[in-house]
Amino acid sequence: MVCCGKSNGVCVCAEEARCSCGARPAKECNCSKATTENQFEGPTCSCGKRRTHECTCSRSSTENGLREGEIDYTNLK
Repeated sequence: MVCCGKSNGVCVCAEEARCSCGARPAKECNCSKATTENQFEGPTCSCGKRRTHECTCSRSSTENGLREGEIDYTNLK
């Protein structure tokens, strides 16, 4: 896992990451989505607190979009 930015040794993105309902920090969600958002497996955004393409920190526009050279095959036939 690679942090997208550090300030005084703290991962800035991890500090900013929020539950999708926005009320609590990521992995500390207490809304109806808590069971799926607090524990998950698989790829994450760079801070490691949210699933890939579900980033909620200040880098969400970069993290949630396609990276240079990346192709989204999801809806191609």
